[in-house]
Formats: sequence, C-alpha cells, structure tokens
Amino acid sequence: MLSADDIECVRGTRRLFSGVSFELDRGECLLVQGPNGSGKTSLLRILCGLARPERGRVLWNREPIAAIADDYRDAFLYCGHANALKDDLTPSENLRALAAIAGRPADGASAIAALEALGVAPLDALPVRALSQGQKRRVALARLALAARRLWILDEPLNSLDADAARTLAALVDEHLERGGIAVLTSHQPIELRTTVRVFAFA
Repeated sequence: MLSADDIECVRGTRRLFSGVSFELDRGECLLVQGPNGSGKTSLLRILCGLARPERGRVLWNREPIAAIADDYRDAFLYCGHANALKDDLTPSENLRALAAIAGRPADGASAIAALEALGVAPLDALPVRALSQGQKRRVALARLALAARRLWILDEPLNSLDADAARTLAALVDEHLERGGIAVLTSHQPIELRTTVRVFAFA
C-alpha cells in the first residue's frame, strides 16, 4: 500500500501544492494530471524519496518511507521523463547496466525478452544514439518488463510513443495491476487501461 499524507511542496519561494493525500492499494492506479509547472514531477520525486516534502509524509505499507529506505527502494521502479540511457551502449546493454545499478543484475536473455515486450528487440545491434526518440523511449520503458517491482512510478511514459507503443505500454500496466501491483503516472495524453484509474488533478 502506498499513501501520501497531507503532502506540501515548496520550490524556492513558491508553493507548488499542499494538502495532497491519497491511498493506493494492490491493483490500483493513480493518474496525476495538471499543466506544466503545477508540480506533477515534484510529487513523483517526493513519492520516490528523491525530494523531501515541506510538510506531510509518504508511507509504504503504513511505514514512513524514510524509515524503510532500503526495503522501499527494492519495492518501486521509477521511470522519469528523461530516458537515462547511455548513447554508446546497445539497448540490452543499457537495460543490464540499469538493472545492475538497481542491485538486480539481469542476463542477456532477460534483457532481450524485455525489449521484445516493447517491440524493440530487433534494434539491439545498434547503439542507442542511432535510435529515434520513440525507440529510445521504448527501450527505457522496457525496464518495466525486466524488473519485478510492486510499485511503478512513471513520469510522462507516453512521451514520444506512437499509438502502437502506447497500447503496448497500457497492456503492460494492466498486467502489472492485475498481478496486484500499484502504479502512479503522469501524462498529458490519455492512456487506455482496462483497470479503473483514479485521477488526481492539479489546477
């Protein structure tokens, strides 16, 4: 279970948001919406423990995430709006490097299977610099198919994706939720999920 309790976020002299509270249980998805600059990414970074709220707290299974930092890091996967890929590496090399950094090494076969899930396995002979923006985004999102994490936190995952890739991503999210996972995502674009999505909208 993931919950936010009266979260307030301040950047410099500006209060981005306050009073943000929600609770997500197994199989639930929260879609965070709002205009640019409203605080969507800041909220996701707070949920990941990458930024501290001015007030309030984030809890995982009713425990403050600061008190269970190692266990919490093992429970979630964060995909930011930046792809975080190394241009000189191939797609599978990138996935294996990211898995190793996260403390969950992956073999070549698992990395290729994850790329296949996003439809980019045939591109694995190329360095990432040779890929289009949409293809790079698919490679970055292949981490979802590689890592077994209970919580997915996704910042604008549909950026640069065409309609087919967006449907593939939606299917992955649906499968994750049906297995009892939890997802929090931001998006300016609609995402068609079988699961009912809860929406939190910033003004």
